[in-house]
Amino acid sequence: MDRRNIHVDTGAGLFWFIGWLFTIAFAKLLWWQALLGLLVWPYYLGLAVR
Repeated sequence: MDRRNIHVDTGAGLFWFIGWLFTIAFAKLLWWQALLGLLVWPYYLGLAVR
């Protein structure tokens, strides 16, 4: 029997989560914007920086 090792890298997910939390704090989003920011956080970050 062959044994296979599976390595799961969560680096991208961690980066996304940190970015989402940063955007909520930096852009001072409302609760519904924060929920929407789960999907489109780069948009809100761009608005806040601009």
